[in-house]
Formats: sequence, structure tokens, C-alpha cells
Amino acid sequence: MSDEADPEDKTEDPTPRRIEKAIEQGNVPNSPEINTFFILAAFTMALLMASGSIAQGLLASLRGFLMNAHQVPSDPTAYTEMGIRMLIICAQALVVPVALVVVAGLAAGFAQHPFVFSTEALGPKWDRISPMAGVKRIFGMQALFQFVKGLAKLGMVGIVGGTILWGERDQLEVFVRLDPIAILATILGLALKMMAGMLCVFVAIALGDALYQRYSWRQRLRMSKEEMKQEHKESEGSPEVKGRMKQLRAQRVKKRMMAAVPDATVIVTNPTHYAVALRYEAGMAAPICVAKGVDSLALKIRAVAKEHDVPILENPPLARALHATVEIDQEIPAEHYRAVAEVIGYVMRLRRRVA
Repeated sequence: MSDEADPEDKTEDPTPRRIEKAIEQGNVPNSPEINTFFILAAFTMALLMASGSIAQGLLASLRGFLMNAHQVPSDPTAYTEMGIRMLIICAQALVVPVALVVVAGLAAGFAQHPFVFSTEALGPKWDRISPMAGVKRIFGMQALFQFVKGLAKLGMVGIVGGTILWGERDQLEVFVRLDPIAILATILGLALKMMAGMLCVFVAIALGDALYQRYSWRQRLRMSKEEMKQEHKESEGSPEVKGRMKQLRAQRVKKRMMAAVPDATVIVTNPTHYAVALRYEAGMAAPICVAKGVDSLALKIRAVAKEHDVPILENPPLARALHATVEIDQEIPAEHYRAVAEVIGYVMRLRRRVA
């Protein structure tokens, strides 16, 4: 897909094929605020569900170090082993929160668009190093939207956070006189309140950003009239390909007609310009046209008919009329019943005489 057309010329909505190709290339609407909301929600869930067990596990694991710190040998090897053990303990404690955040990041992507695997985005794009393209990115509408959005987020988060902290100001004043264990519990409760407030803020921000990103994505995929014509040409095929397909279909029809001529009941001719092969059997509602042609094809039909002793009758008006009004493998029109019945009746009487 070419994006070289002037944006002012892109007046047409993207076609389903345009959208499908964009998705195949990894060009999908993506809101970073949706990702932030999902990750923030996962972190809040981990804080709410696993903070107590994580703290207890760390306390139990590190108590031994603290109680027996005087027994640790003062050599580099012992310090290294102790550091590795502490890293393992911390890693084990963080497995659940990190797993929840990773799952949330994947879920955020699936919530916005289906899974897409494309190497298109990994390839070099020279417009990224273009000075003019860089200026447009810095001073364009997208940059302005991101700036306004950043200010809005900062203001909303500041207002919500300040409101929550102001409501807890009396409790914060007595922190210095509380037992450390009590302080941790109080901080956890305060942190959960702050996270809940942030989630409420990010719900509004994420929904607004998701709508804007989808609108912006469709605007970027808009097409010019020339691109519409080109896509239509590609979907329909080039004239050369269509001409070749038409030629192949005509050859198949001709081959099928020639194979049906030996089973025809009569050939109606004009006498050389038109030839229409009709087949009729007892019980049929009306005769069927099994082959027809003009000029060289008409001569070919006559030749095959002579090889297989199929009767050939000259009736120029009827031959021209049948050729113009009936298609292959179709019954003849009702207005020609009488004339065709006379022809077939004559052929039947002729066969009885010969027999």
C-alpha cells in the first residue's frame, strides 16, 4: 500500500481489502493507555491479593540472614553466595506480580486487535530518518494530541492523588509514632486507595485514547480515488489476464460443444454463416441447444455433423433467430416451438423412411 499520495487527496474511506492488508503488515490501532490501564490493574490486583503473602515470605526468608549476620564469613565467596541467595528469594517473591503484569500486557493487545505476527515493522523505514518527516512528527496533530493528553493525565492524576492524600493527612502525621509493622499495613491500605483512584482516572483516559487511536488509524488508511481504482484493478485482474481467462473459457465451451454435436438431433444452418445444433428426445419438455456458432465455427459444426450422420437442414431465418435467442444447454424459447417442431418432425419422418 502506498502512502505517498497527498493526505488532502485521500478522501475515500478505506476498503475492507485495505484494512486487511494493513493488519497483515502489523499496522493495527494500538492505544498505549489501554496497555497502561491493564498493567496498572494487574499490579493493583497483585498488591491486593499477594502483598501479605509476599511480605510474610520475605520476612521468613530474610529473618535468618538478619539473625545470623554475625556468622557470615567475611570473604568475597560468602558475600557472593549470600547475594545470590537473596536475589533468588526476591525473584521467587516477585514471580506472581511479574506474571500478572505480563499476562495483562498480552491481554491489552488482544483486547484491541487480534493476534498479528508480521516482520514488516522490523524492516527499515527510511521516512523515519527524513528531517521533514521528523518535523511533522514533532509538530503534527499526533504530537499535539499526545502533549494535551499528557497534560490531562498529569492534571487528573495529581488531583486524584492529592485528594486522597489530603483525606489521609491526619493519619500521615502519626506515622513517626507507629510500630513499623503497623506502618506497613497503613501504607498498604493507602497505596490501594491511590491505585484505585488511578484506575478510575485511567478508565476514562484509556477509553478516550482508544477511540481516538482507532479514528486516527482509519484516517491514515484513507485512500485517494487513484488508489481505489488501482485496488479495483488488482482485485479484478489486469485486462491481459481477463482476456486470457475469457479465451480459455471460450475454448472449453467450444470443446464441449463439439463433443455434443454427434448426439444432436438436427443442425439448423444459414447455410454457412450460422449453425445451431438441437437435441430432442421423447419425454423432453422442449428441444435443447447443444452447440451453436457463426462462420468458421458454424463450418466446424457442419463438418462434425456430417462425420456422424447428423441431419443438416437449411433454414436461414430460424438459424439466425435461434442463434440470437438461445444459449448452450438451454431449451429453445416458446416462440420457436412451432418452427422447430416442424424441423424435428421432418427429421423423424426422414429417419423412419430410411429405416
